[in-house]
Amino acid sequence: MNETFARRLTGLAGIAAAAALIIEVPLYFVYSGPPPDANVLTRLLLAIFSLAFLIVFVTAFRELVKRVNPAYEWVGSMAFATGLVYTTVTLVSSGLEAGAVIAADRSIDPTITVSGTYILYGSIGRVLLTLFLVAVGFGISRTNLLPRWTSRSAYVLAGVNVAFVPSLFFGNDPANFYAANGWGTTASMGAILSYWLLALGISTYRSATRRTPSAGSPALRH
Repeated sequence: MNETFARRLTGLAGIAAAAALIIEVPLYFVYSGPPPDANVLTRLLLAIFSLAFLIVFVTAFRELVKRVNPAYEWVGSMAFATGLVYTTVTLVSSGLEAGAVIAADRSIDPTITVSGTYILYGSIGRVLLTLFLVAVGFGISRTNLLPRWTSRSAYVLAGVNVAFVPSLFFGNDPANFYAANGWGTTASMGAILSYWLLALGISTYRSATRRTPSAGSPALRH
């Protein structure tokens, strides 16, 4: 995988993951009570596709960092590892919710009923995303991989995620912004992540047309 291809793949995967998330998040706010099964299963299906694209994104990002500056390959590996763990945890949460909805004989709100997902979507997800965003931001800033705003915004978003880690102490009412499964802790953070990922994906894809020299060439170092 050369650098140009790595940039394009990283960018396209980020855009695709973001697009699925952008469509998914509003579905959480359509119904005030227990949503119909179709609503829940649709948003979970979109989440599955989004997370699949995120796996491609973190894998390609690791390769991109390695191509641009091999000295920081460890940072790319950290972003890959934390991103992969976050994806796995979120897929498990989605599976638990989907299974509960399919098995139930009435409409349920899995964000309340499936208690095992509260901390997975909430505090655990926030910690994992913090590590992932810090690794991405650090990797970008140290390798000059992308414009400075991309690394700075990653740090800011990481700080926002840290602020929601203590939400596990504030109950399980989704209507509560700061609850363990609150709309601020989960859905809103997903929305912010989706638009940041979209911007990052576009920037990464566009950078492929501006940096055609191979990795390690003087044109990339100066």
